[in-house]
Amino acid sequence: MKRCDWARTPLGIEYHDREWGVPVHDDRVLFEFITLEGAQAGLSWETILNKRDAYREAFAGFDPARVARFPAARRARLMGNAGIVRNRLKIDSTVTNAAAFLGVQREFESFDRFLWGFVGGLPLVNRFRSLRQVPARTELSDALSRELKRRGFRFVGTTICYAFMQAVGIVNDHTIDCFRFHAVSRSD
Repeated sequence: MKRCDWARTPLGIEYHDREWGVPVHDDRVLFEFITLEGAQAGLSWETILNKRDAYREAFAGFDPARVARFPAARRARLMGNAGIVRNRLKIDSTVTNAAAFLGVQREFESFDRFLWGFVGGLPLVNRFRSLRQVPARTELSDALSRELKRRGFRFVGTTICYAFMQAVGIVNDHTIDCFRFHAVSRSD
């Protein structure tokens, strides 16, 4: 069975086969992924996948309403949590992003509606033959990054936004020879 070249470890294969590129419409899951993608900056995705359960526990199951209320003392305690990336800027940005996320929810009724509005509600299906063809950013990720930053989000540069869009199925970047390509394509 052929899969995307980046999925090589047991954890990476499981993530690839079950989650990556599957359209997500659950706001809590969207908050989880935007948090994890920001935490991943400068690290491997495998590192973040290994810390995912600890992130869920540390950040209240990715409930943005609860995370937005984390006081400075709780954020400081998180710096001692070896289960997550102990970077003060990334921890603080999660709290800041939770508040911004709630603002988007209030304005659009859901973060889902806001996010999927960038693609008219349907995933963009790319047809790449190899991993080398997959971009690190696009005009769409540039636009999403600008809009999120304008709304107060941090750790949402264009490369992070593109990885986020791949993860939550805004774009389908499974290579065309991957067994998951058709499973997550809108035309199937």
